[in-house]
Amino acid sequence: MNRPCLVFLIFLIPVLIQSCATVKRDVMRKDPLIGTLIDARTSEPVGFDTMIKQISTHDVIYLSEKHDNPDHHAMQQRVIKSLIENGLTPMIGFEFFSMEDTSDLLNFIDSGKVSHSKELTKIIEADLRKKLGWDTQSDLMWDYYYSLLTLARENRLEAAGLDLPETLKKRITRKGIRGITPIEKKQVFSTRPPGQAYKDYMFSIFKAVHCGMGNAQIETKLYDTWLARNDKMALSITRLKQHHKGPLVVIIGSGHTEYGLGVIDRVAAIDPGLTQINFAFREISTAPLELPEYLVPLDLEGFEKNPPADFLFFTQRVSYEDPCEEFKKSMKKMKKVSDN
Repeated sequence: MNRPCLVFLIFLIPVLIQSCATVKRDVMRKDPLIGTLIDARTSEPVGFDTMIKQISTHDVIYLSEKHDNPDHHAMQQRVIKSLIENGLTPMIGFEFFSMEDTSDLLNFIDSGKVSHSKELTKIIEADLRKKLGWDTQSDLMWDYYYSLLTLARENRLEAAGLDLPETLKKRITRKGIRGITPIEKKQVFSTRPPGQAYKDYMFSIFKAVHCGMGNAQIETKLYDTWLARNDKMALSITRLKQHHKGPLVVIIGSGHTEYGLGVIDRVAAIDPGLTQINFAFREISTAPLELPEYLVPLDLEGFEKNPPADFLFFTQRVSYEDPCEEFKKSMKKMKKVSDN
C-alpha cells in the first residue's frame, strides 16, 4: 500500500472506532420487524414490560446501540425510565466518557439540585461539553448523550465514564501497545488474552470495516486498542458495582457486547459472580432478511455459542448508503494525488 493510502487509513481509524456517521434517512425500507422486541434466546417476540421484569434482576444491563441511531437512544431513555418506575435506582455508565470524566458527570448531576435560569442551564451544558471534549463533536451526537445525562440529573442517578482517556486511545491506535511509554502502560489494565480465535475474528471485522483492504500493522494496533478499551470498561464496570447496589445500565456500542464477547466476556473474567444481560438495538439489514437470519449464533473456538444478544429491538436504518463506495472514491482521489 502506498503512503498516501496508509495515511488516509490512519486518519480514518478514530472514526471507524467510534462508528459515528451523519444521520441520513433519505431512503427507508419498510420491514415487519421494525419496532419488534425479540427474546433472542427463544427466538420469540416478548412484551416490553416482560422484558423489563427480566432484565431488572441483573447486576449489569447493557443497552447496546448503534451510536448515531436516534431510535436506539429513544429506547435507552424508555428502558431507564421504566426501571425507575419499577422502584430501581440504576447507575448509568457511558462508553463515550472515560473513568476520569466521572467527577465532571457527577458535578453536572449535582447541579440539578438547584433550579437555574435557561441562560445558566446553557452555560452549565457548554461547560460540561467542553470539559468532556465534546465541544468539537456534532451537536446531534452530543444531544443523544446529553439527554441521557439530563435524565440522570432529573432523577438523581449517579453516572460514570467507563473508557480510557481519548488521548491514550489515540496513542495506542497510532503506536500500538508496545509503542507507548511505560508510564502510559500503567494506565492500561489487562485481563488474560482472549485467544487466537477471537483475534482472527476481530481482524476479519477490521478488514471488513476497511472495505476488504487488509493491513496487518494497522490491524494489530486496532486490536491493541480494542483489547485495552474492553479491559478498561470491564474493570470500570466491576469497580462501580462494588459501590452501587442497584443495576448498572451501560450505554455502549453493540460491537463491544455482541455474542457475549468483548466487554461482557471480560467482566465475567474479572468477576464471575456478576449477572449480566444484553438488550441490543439492531438496525434492519439493507436487504430483507427473515428473523432467524438475525439470530444465528457465533461459533467461535473457546467461547459459548451465543446469539447476538439476549434481547433484540429492531429499528429503521440511519442510512442505506454503502460506506465502502465513499471509501473507494476517497482512495481513488488519494491515488491520483500520489501519481501526480
